[in-house]
This record gives sequence, C-alpha cells and structure tokens, in this order.
Amino acid sequence: MDKVINCFRKRPDAVARLICFPWAGGGSIHYARWGNSMSSIEVYSVRLPGRESRAREPFHQSMQQVVEEVVTVLLPVLREKPFALFGHSFGSMSCFAFAEFLKRAHGIEPIHIFLSGASAPYSKTRLSAPSRSALSDEEFLQWMSTIGGTPPDLLANPELMKLFLPSLKADLHVIENYRCPQPETPLLSCPVSCFDGTQDVPHDLKAWKDITSGDFTIQMLPGAHFYLKDAVNERIIQDHVTKHLESAEMDYM
Repeated sequence: MDKVINCFRKRPDAVARLICFPWAGGGSIHYARWGNSMSSIEVYSVRLPGRESRAREPFHQSMQQVVEEVVTVLLPVLREKPFALFGHSFGSMSCFAFAEFLKRAHGIEPIHIFLSGASAPYSKTRLSAPSRSALSDEEFLQWMSTIGGTPPDLLANPELMKLFLPSLKADLHVIENYRCPQPETPLLSCPVSCFDGTQDVPHDLKAWKDITSGDFTIQMLPGAHFYLKDAVNERIIQDHVTKHLESAEMDYM
C-alpha cells in the first residue's frame, strides 16, 4: 500500500480516515502533510504513477485505471473505520469516480465528500470547457501562468518544467476523456461540501448536489485556482473537515 498511499502520521485511534486525491500533475506530499496537523484524522494521500517514488512508472491513461488501482489497494482497509474523501480539481473528479465505483461495486460509501475547484463531471460548464492536454508546451505554460499556483521561478525553468509537464498533461488527458451521465437519482447519501476560489474561473458547483441525498454546502474562499495553498484557506478547510468528521463519527457509532 505504501507505493500508492502516502501517510505521514499513522493514527490508530483516529475518528476517521481522509483519503486525498491530488490535483492534475500533483504528488502526494501536500495532503500527506495535513496528517501532521489534523490530530483526530488519519490522512491517506494518493500517489499516482509517474511522480515522486513512482516516477519511472507509466501514467494512467483513464479514470478507470486511477480508480481501479486505488480501490485495489484500499478496499481491504475501508471497513476498518469511517472514511471521507477530499480532492481539488482533477482530484475532485477522482473522488467522485472512486466513490461511485465503491458504492456500485461494493456497497461502501464515505461518510463525507469534500470537493474543490471543479465543476461536476456531467455539467454543461465542464463539458464545454476547452481541451488543454493537447496544447504545445509554450501554450500550456502561458495557460498555467494565468491560473496561478505555480511558482514563477518554476515556470521560468525549462529543465524543471520538462519534468513537471508530462504528469500534468497526462492527468488532464484523463479528465478530458472522463464521461459520466448526470445521475437520475442520487448515488450517495453522505454529505458533500464544495469549496472554490473567488477569483478562479466559474465552476458549476451546484451541479454536484445531484450526486447525494445528504446535506450539500458551498463555501467560497479568497484566491484563484490554487486558493487552497494559502495558509489561512488551508486552515479553514482543515477545520471544516475535522469538525464534520468528528461529528459524523458520533453518528457512525
């Protein structure tokens, strides 16, 4: 499991596990660090192939591959204690695909899903979004500079960008080819919390309500696409997650 899941801090007495899926091109370190500050939660951060210790492995080509790998690794432990999901952008799509498969194939459901920076996969906003994965490297870098979140010195370093761009484009290829019909009835019953940056391009967050019969909330925080990297915003998100998982644990018992 250690190849796919990065867990900085094992917490056998945690009230719940939080399984975090990376944004496009992202690794596992950012979310794994959350495990150091969320004392009541055990954080499992997903590490996809093609990055970090898996740098020599080929990238996944479809969302089905992403889901199948993570499910195979985590299924034996998912019934040990309550679990929740968190994802930003590409990670939000991965969260949903993971949750949908678990519910359909194994009858397992998270106690909460936290989604950030992405329209629902079946929304008109998402389906009409322009393709980015086929852009030239120069066009791609120009686009990245407009959405923020990538340090300028990294964008200006051709050698570093050669290492970073392949994983980002591979993940965008996965998300651009991922299709999911709008649910006719809710797939899940757990609460869903959505977050987004006030300066990001508009996302259809409301469409996520269709996936659940449970509580649904939207919270906007200051910043652009990578607003969650801001320390204040990150703390707000972590506090929100902790509060809801600690209260959900009482219901689960």
